[in-house]
Amino acid sequence: MADQSDEIVAYYTDRHREDLRLAARPQARLERTRTLELLRAYLPTPPARILDVGGGPGAYARALVALGYRVRLLDLVPAHVEQARAGSPAIDSDVADARALPEEDDSYDATLLLGPLYHLPRRADRCRALAEALRVTRPGGRVLAAAISRFAGPLDFAATGRLDDRTVEEAEVLLTDGRNDARLGFTHAYFHRVEELLDECRTAGFVELAVDGVEGPAWIAAEAAAHGPTAEAVYAAALRLAHVFRGEPALVAASAHLLARGTVP
Repeated sequence: MADQSDEIVAYYTDRHREDLRLAARPQARLERTRTLELLRAYLPTPPARILDVGGGPGAYARALVALGYRVRLLDLVPAHVEQARAGSPAIDSDVADARALPEEDDSYDATLLLGPLYHLPRRADRCRALAEALRVTRPGGRVLAAAISRFAGPLDFAATGRLDDRTVEEAEVLLTDGRNDARLGFTHAYFHRVEELLDECRTAGFVELAVDGVEGPAWIAAEAAAHGPTAEAVYAAALRLAHVFRGEPALVAASAHLLARGTVP
């Protein structure tokens, strides 16, 4: 498929250590803790069969295996698949594109898309990936799909004191079209509004849709306090606030990540 897949593979192979990311910054720690909490809340009970699409090196897959789930991981990046296979426990993994899953219809109890959507700048491709997740999940099963909030970049720059003319200009671009400028870091990507994410899930065919904010509205405070004496106290309070406001419509988009859930009809 003619797109930016090669750029994404090169970024995760040569420039970024995804296997280290979730243990680094306060935002990433909140992301991991809250995502696991939401997965435990919304996935069917073990030993349900889970497909982890875009599962990277396997951080969430391994956590789910430890809970008793049967997990298969697919990822676009060969290095991620190698890491998932080589870790402990080893994860059943293969290289695949989220838009064309090498899996049979109705073969999983639930499917995760915890990365592919923000690596697909075109709406048609995002809807295609969601439709593929629906196809491989049994009727009545659930799909959980992550997106980056439209406002994550500017809030991150503000929290970490990286505001300048260029980042303010980037915020204006993001507000209008949602496309990340790869020159500022990361890859070419798409940052969602909540209503867009719901619309794409609805277009793919899901019902019983809802969106949670993952990190909550205080992740920026945890980032700002990261290197000070109150770092852990602020982090703990941010985590509590994430629980309080996880489904509050007015604050969902203040999270760095959104987690949509839908049911296969």
